[in-house]
Order: sequence, then C-alpha cells, then structure tokens
Amino acid sequence: MDRITAHQIAGMIDHAILTPNSRLDDVEAASRLCARYQTASICVRPSDVPVAAAILRDSPVKVCTVLGFPHGTTSTAAKVAEAEQAWKDGCQEIDMVLNIGRLLSGDHEYVEHDIAAVTAVARRTGMLIKVIFETFYLDSAQKIAACSICSRVGVDFVKTSTGFAGGGATVDDIHLMRSNCPAHVGIKASGGVRDLDAALAVIACGATRIGTSSTEKIVQEARTREANGELRPMVLEDALARGEQGKTKIY
Repeated sequence: MDRITAHQIAGMIDHAILTPNSRLDDVEAASRLCARYQTASICVRPSDVPVAAAILRDSPVKVCTVLGFPHGTTSTAAKVAEAEQAWKDGCQEIDMVLNIGRLLSGDHEYVEHDIAAVTAVARRTGMLIKVIFETFYLDSAQKIAACSICSRVGVDFVKTSTGFAGGGATVDDIHLMRSNCPAHVGIKASGGVRDLDAALAVIACGATRIGTSSTEKIVQEARTREANGELRPMVLEDALARGEQGKTKIY
C-alpha cells in the first residue's frame, strides 16, 4: 500500500459499543457517529441491533453484533439462534466467539462444527461472519489451528479478540493470522487499537478491519495528518518493531 486516506481508515473500522453499562442513548449516539464518519460497521450487543438498524437504515454503515460473547461457551444451538434473531432484527454482520475451552482441549471437531453451524446461517441470510479467537489465551499452534479451521469452513474474517480478556491484538498475532489464512479470509484486529499509529500498525500487518471504540480519535488524527500532508502507511518492518516476541501490545 503506497498511500492511505482518512476516509479509507474510517471505512475499515467496526465501531464497538459492547460494554454492559452502555445505555440506549450511548448506542444511538454511536450509531450517528458511525454514519458521520462512514465506518464499515457498528458492532453492538444483540439487544441493541434494532436500535442501530433503525438509525442506520439509509446509511451504508452495516450493523454488526456478537454471538457467544465474550467467552464462546454457549452451545452451538444457542449461537445459531442468536444469529437467526440478529438477522431478523436487521443485522448484516456477525462476530462469533469460537469455543475457547474446546480449542484449548484440542477438540477441533467440536470447534469446526460450532463455527460451521453459524456460518451456514450467515450464508443463508447473506450476513458476513467473523470468528473471534481470543488470542490472549492461545499459543501459536492453537492460533494456527484456528486459522485452518476457519479457512476450511469458509468464514469471511478471523478476529483477534473480544476486548474483554487480559490482552488484545498484537502486531505479531495479526501477522501470524494473515500468514496462515488464504487471501479471501480477512483479518480483524480488535482490542487495544486506540490511536492512529496502532491502527496503521495492524493495517501494515494485514488487518483490513479494526474493532475499536476510539473511532473518533483515530479518524480525527488521520484527518489532521492528511491535511498536513503527513498521513502515510506504516511499513511492515516498523509495525513488527512495535511488538516484542508476540507479547507486547500495540498500544
């Protein structure tokens, strides 16, 4: 990537409003913010989908919600039901948490069936599906296994984190996931992307979506640099230098 614009950066953002204490007026304000900045989507709690969908009805901004969030431990049937309801409520994208405990236990068959069942709903309804790994809990081999499972199933994106574990995205994790998924599977960095340099770093490592609650800060920083002729992509080497053996967060 030789150049990047503030508009392009905004168009990669899934603006997240997922905290349990977010009120209806917070969801409404966040929806209007997304419409103003033209983000890729707004990611809301399942019960908030109708609220966001009503506000964004005439906007290109997609409505996204989460399934099995944040632990991934709900049954497959429950995740399928959540996906069906989300679609009925006006959702266009879903971010599901894989079953972390089953992956850690090496039960790849269960994990694949769980993801495939929800992916089938996404394909039937036209929703885009992203699968959250919660990389904080996984070693490199487990992250690669999750990439292989998701690639076989044919999901649209793999995603690092919920933002509710002990750590979020790292540049090393983004690079690892990009290296172990085919080109048609996108990478979403989430958890700790709180400023423009962090966003540029994960983009350099292969992310094409960014989950963040710091949308306004990131886009305004990008617009300021762009106006001053100072907005440019980060090179991969500089992005990877922000990490330290896969342990240092990007922020």
